[in-house]
Amino acid sequence: MSNRKFDKIIVVDLEATCWEPREEQGDQPSEVIEIGLCVLDTKTLDISRKTSYIIRPKYSKISEFCTELTGHTWDSVKTGMPFGDACNKVAKKFGTKNRVWASWGDYDRIHVQEECEAKGAKYPFGISHINLAAMFNIFMGLTSGGVSVENALKKLGMEFDGRQHRADDDAYNTARVFRALIEDARQADWNVGADIAMGRE
Repeated sequence: MSNRKFDKIIVVDLEATCWEPREEQGDQPSEVIEIGLCVLDTKTLDISRKTSYIIRPKYSKISEFCTELTGHTWDSVKTGMPFGDACNKVAKKFGTKNRVWASWGDYDRIHVQEECEAKGAKYPFGISHINLAAMFNIFMGLTSGGVSVENALKKLGMEFDGRQHRADDDAYNTARVFRALIEDARQADWNVGADIAMGRE
């Protein structure tokens, strides 16, 4: 617990095999086909190391809906690495075991846990996870409903940069939302400090 580092947040997004309508899925499990990551420096708020790992699904195929949503085809993922290898690369390259990581909602955290258990892979992340969708709702005073990363950016006066549902672009834009929330919080704290200093509290 004491060796956790807070200087950088690892922002993560997953893409997985999917079907619409769901009846097309049959007995195929939803498997991760792409892990996207980037790093948010908590001091400078720079976003760096935007990375994507393509993963070859073992028990499922790429549906037309999945291709339409993510841009991935069977040809683009069949040469990808096994899921367990991708988890090992993430842990080694990003030091995720000892760092706080974040994703938009809880889906990514739960899915990685379940797929690691199903495939006997080593879970690549530490115990400290930030649900940025929930954080955004709290910061913005929203009491119900899910907000997409794209809509969160619009509420903050920004546009989505890149292609939606590509994991590295989604991770990068999620980090942009997180950065904006941190900047607002720090500015608010600075204003409170200034009020106290000037006797205006």
